[in-house]
Amino acid sequence: MKDSGSQSSNSKSVATSEDIAARLTDAVHEHRLLPGMKLNEDEVGEIFGVSRTIVRQALRAMGHEGLVTIERNRGAFVAKPTIKEAREVFEARALLEPQTARAAAERMTPADITMLNQHIEDEHAALASGKYGLALKLSGDFHVEIARISDHATIETFIRQLVSRSSLVIALYWRRRNALCESHAHHALLDAFENKDGNSAEELMKGHLLDLVSQLDLREAQNTNVSLKAALSQ
Repeated sequence: MKDSGSQSSNSKSVATSEDIAARLTDAVHEHRLLPGMKLNEDEVGEIFGVSRTIVRQALRAMGHEGLVTIERNRGAFVAKPTIKEAREVFEARALLEPQTARAAAERMTPADITMLNQHIEDEHAALASGKYGLALKLSGDFHVEIARISDHATIETFIRQLVSRSSLVIALYWRRRNALCESHAHHALLDAFENKDGNSAEELMKGHLLDLVSQLDLREAQNTNVSLKAALSQ
């Protein structure tokens, strides 16, 4: 008869493809996994203690989200947007997000305001501690939450995907590591939301997205060499 310690050890949960996709996605959004980096199936499987089949499922899911490209006979790579794609991503955001901000302002509740304010505080805390990738991820989450509050599920899905692509674009093309966190755009948006001022929210979002594009250096960038294991252990 096995003792309880052995049973506990054997019942330890194994990472699912969803778990792995979530971990890898966070690493991409936080710029620990950079655009163009190879995601070797064997190495990912070894890191998470799972089979290549589970890894493939995770990578395919990320491919559907546009975060990974899978090349025949070469494997999976973190997606690397071209300059043209980078411009298209922000053009699409500029079409969708201002109207979404207006709708969110009209539906905003005190609980929503509290949650968005916490996002801003977490962004600043991450920046203050030098966690620039995390600050960027939280900034993106702020935009996704606005889309959720607007109560338009289809547009929310599009914006969620565009924000993910934006993370890749910024990883390649941002000029300064603290550039996105220097403005007070999110605070200004929050003021408009508190006042339920849809007109101001729409205009502020337009300006904010223009500022984001102006802070990008849309020229070919060089990748930084870092191992997959090191990136995922941070």
